[in-house]
Amino acid sequence: MSSIGTGYDLSATTYSPDGRVFQVEYADKAVENSGTAIGLRVKDGVVLAVEKLVFSKMLEPGTNRRIHTVDKHVGLAVAGLVADGRQLVKRGQAEAHNYRGFYGDSIPSKVLCERLSSFVQMYTLYGSVRPFGCSILLGAVDKKGPQLFMIDPSGTSWGYYGCAIGKGSRVAKTEIEKLNLAEMTVREAAKEAAKIIYMVHDDVKDKAFELELSWVCAESNNEHTFVPKDLQEEVEKLAKAALEEEGMEED
Repeated sequence: MSSIGTGYDLSATTYSPDGRVFQVEYADKAVENSGTAIGLRVKDGVVLAVEKLVFSKMLEPGTNRRIHTVDKHVGLAVAGLVADGRQLVKRGQAEAHNYRGFYGDSIPSKVLCERLSSFVQMYTLYGSVRPFGCSILLGAVDKKGPQLFMIDPSGTSWGYYGCAIGKGSRVAKTEIEKLNLAEMTVREAAKEAAKIIYMVHDDVKDKAFELELSWVCAESNNEHTFVPKDLQEEVEKLAKAALEEEGMEED
């Protein structure tokens, strides 16, 4: 028996007879309609890549970023509603600031993940609010080494070696599973991440996009930064060349 349309989807506080919370599932749909974001955890750091769809030629390049810095050693990538993701960025920055003020040290990425996932889950409990329409990837290098986490609209979090969220997540996950992440460097991971983003982008259905690429690694002094411009240009060139070769082989 389908529960859709029978009133069980009007509030996040109401379960359907089969135990589903439709408002959370609708938030998942907002993520699925968004540009793809991927995270790769390799032996010397973490790489984040996002397919930021450009809906108008009048938009200024570099605006409405989907990759943000939460703390010096933590980066966050958003898939879904940009405004909702921005609120989670601010919450994460506040948690990192409070932890540093209380303990005098940088917040461990796992602690930050737990606090953010608890915050997201709280928005599925009350009728006066709605679930966040975004999923996020947290990439960091802390005392335990490179770390990668994903938090979905239900507030559930997982630790990953490689993860993808957004419209092209299924194809991206298949490609990520082919990689030997344990042996890769961040520079190699940046090239693979760019290639995957270009692969999952649909030129017919989607408009133009900007590739956002960041990392946390020894090369960046274990701080979250966007990759150098020369490397970004190089990996995009390689990604486009790889797609052209695949297209020629199919023909």
